[in-house]
Amino acid sequence: MDEDESRPTTLGELIRRQRELAELPMRQLAAMVGISNPYLSQIERNLRAPSERVLHAIAEQLHLSADTLAAHLSPGEERESAVVRAIREDPDLTNAQRRSLEEMYEAFREVTIARRRRGASRDPEDE
Repeated sequence: MDEDESRPTTLGELIRRQRELAELPMRQLAAMVGISNPYLSQIERNLRAPSERVLHAIAEQLHLSADTLAAHLSPGEERESAVVRAIREDPDLTNAQRRSLEEMYEAFREVTIARRRRGASRDPEDE
């Protein structure tokens, strides 16, 4: 394998390799960052882009700069939507409530995006 093939090309690959180099199990890093294990798994598999807060927390735990990680975001990948920003700024929510709402919102978005990619743009439940 040549040197270029061993370099991580995506954010998820970089995070996974750095976590493995640090000999951190996925569950442990997720707990250290304050996110769920499935969310970290989705980030590592490039199924979801982390929020800016999560990106910074992962960088801190892996002793990397957030800029190093952000450089591996795919072009056009959004870091934070207006809805997520509103959830984070709501003073009437606890941190646990914010995380739960953010994860649910992102999960709903992923389902819709996947449905669109399969060509099923209409949700039968909406009719």
